[in-house]
Amino acid sequence: MTMRIGDLARLSGVSPRLLRYYEEQGLLTSHRIGGGHRRYDADAPVVVGHIRALLAAGLPTNVIRDVLPCVQGPGPELEHCAAPTLQEQLRRLDGRIFTLQNARAALTDLLANATSPTQS
Repeated sequence: MTMRIGDLARLSGVSPRLLRYYEEQGLLTSHRIGGGHRRYDADAPVVVGHIRALLAAGLPTNVIRDVLPCVQGPGPELEHCAAPTLQEQLRRLDGRIFTLQNARAALTDLLANATSPTQS
């Protein structure tokens, strides 16, 4: 059984435009039928759910493309093959958090040392 893009949008709660973007990024597969209309396999709503969960975890689409083959079930549940990629993403995220914390501390110091505006 296959479904049209409008059906997938309704079932997944994701706009057709975003579904086309997922397809352009290599995250979602469709089959073309007469007139170039897209048709998606019956498991497409589950795949879209996986994509949404991985996006919610802050993963960029290029990483999701690499990790998606390691995703199983509706959960999603990740197989061990996803671990190295996710560990690298976590290291990068920790680095960004560290940098932001330092910038916040520096800004807090600047504000603490700022002189109050002169009153006229």
